Amino acid sequence: MRSASNKYLLAAALCCFAALAHLGCIVFGGDWYRFFGAGEQMARMAEQGLWYPTIVTSVIVMVLLVWALYGLSGAGAIKRLPLTKLALILITGIFLLRGVSFVGLMPMFPENSLTFWLISSGICLFIGGLFALGSWQQWPVLGGKNA
Repeated sequence: MRSASNKYLLAAALCCFAALAHLGCIVFGGDWYRFFGAGEQMARMAEQGLWYPTIVTSVIVMVLLVWALYGLSGAGAIKRLPLTKLALILITGIFLLRGVSFVGLMPMFPENSLTFWLISSGICLFIGGLFALGSWQQWPVLGGKNA
C-alpha cells in the first residue's frame, strides 16, 4: 500500500460518515423518514414507536460507518484494518450493484418514492465510483505483484 493519502477513498469515507444523517430519522421520527423518501409505512411505524424503523436505520448506519472506516484504512489515514483490500472490493461492488439494480428493487419496496430511488441510487453510484477509483489508485493491479 502506498503511504500517501488517497483522496478518492477519503471522499468515499466522508460520504459514508454522512450516514449519521440517518440518525435524524431515529431521533426526529416520521417527518424525517418521509423527507428521506423511506415511505409512509416506515414513517407511520416510527410515529407509533415501533422498533422496526429504528433497527433498520441503525443497521444501515452501522454498516456505513464500518465502510467509512475501511475507506480511511485503505487511504492510509488510519491503521490498516483486517482484509482491507477485500473489504474495499466488496464495498465497491455492493454500492455499484445497489446503484444499478434499483429498478428490480422498486417492486419489493413499493412505499419508497421514485425520488428516493433516483437520488439514493445516484448516491450509491457516486460513492461506489469513489471506492472504485480509490481502490484502483491504491492498488493499480489488484491481485498482481503490487497487491
